[in-house]
Amino acid sequence: MKTQKIIYWVVTGLFSAMILMGVSMYIFDHEKVKVMFAAMGYPTYLIYPLALVKVLGLVAIWTKLSPLLKEWAYAGFFFELSLGIGAHVMAKDGGFAPATAILMMVLVSYYLDGKLFGAARG
Repeated sequence: MKTQKIIYWVVTGLFSAMILMGVSMYIFDHEKVKVMFAAMGYPTYLIYPLALVKVLGLVAIWTKLSPLLKEWAYAGFFFELSLGIGAHVMAKDGGFAPATAILMMVLVSYYLDGKLFGAARG
């Protein structure tokens, strides 16, 4: 159990750090992100709302105030990363590897969160 908790906190911390690095890029390197979004066919007006929702999702996961909200946050990250992987594959820009690694971390974090903290599932 102790090993699983350590793995949970490390993986959740890493995935959170990666998400926050992306959010900081959305905010502080907005022009570069606009070019990337446009190249993949996404509207650029989604950048700031997506950054906000990612931060709120991390808050929901870390605070554990609401099991339902935490569940939705994990689902949001799953869909956002899955669609991001698909967009990078379709754009043939080779940028799918980081999103795939983060998605794997999200899945491990979600699994261990339910196992360790008994999140209400279903």
